[in-house]
Amino acid sequence: MRAAALFVLLAFAPPAGAQEDVAPDGPVLRVEFDETEAIPGQPLSLRMTVLVPTFLPEPPVWPSLEAPNLLVRLPERSTNPTSARVGGETWAGVTRNYRISPMVPGEFAIPPQEVVVTWADPESNAPARAILRSEALAFRGVVPAGAEGLDPFVAATSLELAQTIEGEPGAMTPGDSVTRTVVATVAGTAPMFLPELMPPVAIEGVAAYPDEPLIAETDDRGTLGGSRTERVTLVAEGGGSGAVPAVTLDWYDLETGRVETASVEGFAIAVEGPPARSVAPGRDWRRIALGGLAALAGAAAAVWLQAPRRAAARPAAGGPARGAAGLRGPCLCRAAPGSGAPRQRRAPPRARHLGRAPGRAGSARRPAPARRADRARRRSLRARRAAGIRRPPGRRSRKRCRRSASCAHRRPETTPLPR
Repeated sequence: MRAAALFVLLAFAPPAGAQEDVAPDGPVLRVEFDETEAIPGQPLSLRMTVLVPTFLPEPPVWPSLEAPNLLVRLPERSTNPTSARVGGETWAGVTRNYRISPMVPGEFAIPPQEVVVTWADPESNAPARAILRSEALAFRGVVPAGAEGLDPFVAATSLELAQTIEGEPGAMTPGDSVTRTVVATVAGTAPMFLPELMPPVAIEGVAAYPDEPLIAETDDRGTLGGSRTERVTLVAEGGGSGAVPAVTLDWYDLETGRVETASVEGFAIAVEGPPARSVAPGRDWRRIALGGLAALAGAAAAVWLQAPRRAAARPAAGGPARGAAGLRGPCLCRAAPGSGAPRQRRAPPRARHLGRAPGRAGSARRPAPARRADRARRRSLRARRAAGIRRPPGRRSRKRCRRSASCAHRRPETTPLPR
């Protein structure tokens, strides 16, 4: 009885493949990531495929997959059209290929990514937008056995060093120069993984001027390669001699599985002549000069900013005998004979400006005829004084009052010179 019931269920049940091959209602995202371990600098292949039941009026918007210590590259012709069976039907789509290379050993994780797809609706052919999400990806960067001591770690199929020397390093005089060029050519990895090649040069009487490294990359059907070029110019500044060190680089051969060494020889350098004058360490004359100029500029700016304050403080510092114009105001009184009052002196010529506006002396320039008349009166006054001619009787001299600022005869405005 049980066998008969089981036979009936199996006979009328739908096949398992038919349940899995049911076509979805919208676009589909497929991710292929087979390898999960790689040597630092070597790429892993990641493929993303978008499939739709109709067609794609616009290309999908793919993720960048950027992460720390991870090199993500797109090979030549990284995006291609494709087709696949979905639910028993043939769907069209697009495939994007990535090359992911760990730059250092360790664990790596790529979070879920989004792909924006614009596809044609099967009923109206109107553009429809969908966002597809992938699952998180995890992989490792592993250093092969026997290469744990490499620092920095470089793995390639081939690596060569070449050197070019321009000039005569063994017979130099002050002012001569020698140029050293070292080129590292690598295959099987990107040249950006190559470290700095030339060590620093420290020779007495010789100055080193390095250029910026030049990196050139090649891609031969998916095989990365390229070169790194370093150039330094050695200039003789004084007598001395020394040795320019050799260049060595240890690397891991992916084909043989062994650690290899690439190197170029160093060379001796000699400069004839007196030794160069040594400069005290840490002393930069250009910085000292710039600092002095900055200090002078600051002092000049401080003086210029303080000038208005000093000008405003002069009337107060001069005591109560100064008027509103910063000068001692004239007094119309004359000390009576026998009064015991001190005799008052005449104001300085610069204070007796004629008919000028109150304020700073010389702030307003009088017309030319008035200035000529003033000069004529001054000449006449000097001539009468030289001849001993006194002022006419009854004319009162206008002198300054130096006793106090509360003098009733003090007048803040200026007074013309006597005729």
